[in-house]
Amino acid sequence: MQPIKCLIVDDEPIARNLLIDYCSYLSVLEVVAVCENAFEARECLMNRKIDLIFLDINMPLLDGIGFLKTIKNVPRVIFTTAYRKFAVAAFDLAACDYLVKPFSLDRFIQAVDRVKMDLTPEKQEMPNDIGYILVRAEGITYQVKLEEIIFAEAKKNYTHLFGDSRVVKPKLALSEVEKLLPPAQFIRVHRSFIINKEKIKHIDGNSIYVDKHVIPLGGSFREGFLKKIGAID
Repeated sequence: MQPIKCLIVDDEPIARNLLIDYCSYLSVLEVVAVCENAFEARECLMNRKIDLIFLDINMPLLDGIGFLKTIKNVPRVIFTTAYRKFAVAAFDLAACDYLVKPFSLDRFIQAVDRVKMDLTPEKQEMPNDIGYILVRAEGITYQVKLEEIIFAEAKKNYTHLFGDSRVVKPKLALSEVEKLLPPAQFIRVHRSFIINKEKIKHIDGNSIYVDKHVIPLGGSFREGFLKKIGAID
C-alpha cells in the first residue's frame, strides 16, 4: 500500500507533537505537513496532496467543522478533540473516526486502520453464484438472500441487515459484512451504510431513497457511488 499522506491540524503544540509521535509508529503514515490553524491547513491543501487530515475542532477564528465546510474535495478526516458534543456534526461530514483527547495509541491505530480499509483498492467484482450469505445472530445461523437485502447499517459492534420482512442483526462490523457482499451489487455510501443498488428509487442531493428508506450519502463516498451507478464517468 502506498504511504498515506497526512496533515495534522491543531492549535495546541502538545497535541501536535503527540500526533507526530503516534504517526511515527505506523510506517503506512507519512506526515507531510503540520498546521496550527485552519487557514494554514487550507493553504497546505491547495499545494500538497493530502490523503488524511488529523483535525482538531476547537481552534481560533475558524473551527475544524467550519474549516471542512470550506473545502470542496475533502480528504479522509479523523477528528481529534477534547469535546464529545461535536461527534454527530463530525460524522455528518463523513469523518472516518472521532478521537476524544486524551486518546491512547491503540485507539489511534484503530482509527488509522479504518482509513486504510477505506483507501484499499476495491476487490475484484465477482458474481455471487450462490445468491445468499450466511450470518449468525443470537445463536442462529441465517441464510439471507442477496435480493432480500435492502441495506446494511452499522450499529456499534453489530450490523443490521434490513430486508422486506425482517431485520437480521449479526454481531459483525459493517466492514466484515461488506466483505461478504458482492461489490457489483452492494455499495458503501456512508461510514454507517451499505445499500443494494438494485433497490435505489431515486437520489436527491445527499439523500438516497432505497425502497421505503432514506439513506445519507457521505461526502467521501459520493464520487465512488456516482461512478458505480453510472451517474459520472
